[in-house]
Amino acid sequence: MKELYKKHKEIILYVFFGGLTTVINFLIAFVIQKGFGLSGKGTEFAVTNTIAWFGAVAFAYITSHIFVFESKAKGTKAIAAEAFKFVGSRIFTGIIEMLLPSGLVAIGIDGDFLSFEGFWAKAITGIIVIILNYVLSKLFVFRKKAQEQVPAGEEQAENV
Repeated sequence: MKELYKKHKEIILYVFFGGLTTVINFLIAFVIQKGFGLSGKGTEFAVTNTIAWFGAVAFAYITSHIFVFESKAKGTKAIAAEAFKFVGSRIFTGIIEMLLPSGLVAIGIDGDFLSFEGFWAKAITGIIVIILNYVLSKLFVFRKKAQEQVPAGEEQAENV
C-alpha cells in the first residue's frame, strides 16, 4: 500500500484536495443559497457559483502549492508568477464552472438533492473541472524543470 501511495502520491493528493475543494465550493454555494434565500436557477445561481468559486480557488492554490505539486517557487516574484498562472487557469475553468451548470439545468439536468437546487448539474460540472484543473496545473502552473524531475539520489547523466 505504501509503494502504491509513493508511486501515485501526486494524483492521490490531487484527487483528495480536489475533492475537498469541490466540497468547499458546494458548502459555500449551499450556505449562500440557504442563508440569503437565493434559488438554484438563473442569475441567482450564477452569483452563488461565482462567490463559491473564489473561495474554492484560494483553497486550491494553497493546497496545490504546498501539498500536491510541492512547489519549489521561492520569493515574491516567483510565487506571484505561479499564483498568476494558477488563477489564470482557474479563470478559464471558472468560466466553464459558471456557464455549464446553467446550461445543464436548461437541458433538464436540474435534479435536487438534500434541498440543493441544481445539485446534479453542479456535480457533473465539478468532475469536469477537477480533471481540467489537474491537467492545467501539471502542464502549465506547477511544471517542474528538468533538474527537479530527477528522482532523489540520482544525478542526470551529464553531471556524472
